[in-house]
This record gives sequence, structure tokens and C-alpha cells, in this order.
Amino acid sequence: MNKAYVTIEYCPKCKWLLRAAYMAQEFLSTFEDDLGGVTLKPAETAGMYRIYVNDEVLFDRKQYGGFAGIRELKQRLRDRILPGKDLGHTDRSG
Repeated sequence: MNKAYVTIEYCPKCKWLLRAAYMAQEFLSTFEDDLGGVTLKPAETAGMYRIYVNDEVLFDRKQYGGFAGIRELKQRLRDRILPGKDLGHTDRSG
């Protein structure tokens, strides 16, 4: 099975490195056997925050109108790479 690669492109001027690192850690913890890696990439454009899966946009902060929560992002990633995977408490309403 080919493993997915995630890239999180963040604006360093906006100080979003910690947010990107947190999301990377969450993705790696949840999908530890399913990801080939997560890369953090400083953006050259101010205000940029995008998450890619195998070079396809999974999430764009500007298009979304803000930041999505980690729950939604994990579900989006799951739906892209492993539809049907149970995410445990992430899938249950809280």
C-alpha cells in the first residue's frame, strides 16, 4: 500500500509554526501506520495556511474563512486516504 504524505504550509510571519507542528503531531499519532510522513513548510506568501495530501489541497485557511478544528481536519484526511476508518472519539459527537 502506498502511504500518503502530508505537507502543512504555514505563514511564519503569522507565527503559525506551533499550530502546524501540533497538527502534524495529531496526524502522525492518529494515522501512524498510514502516513509516509508529514512535512512542515514555511510559506512565502503572508497569511498562507494550507494542508496538502500527496500534493493535492486538503485544506486552505483562506477558502475556509479561518482555521478548522483538528477533529474536522482528521476526518477530512481520513476521508481522503482511508474512507471508512474509525477515528474513535473523533467521530463521535461531543
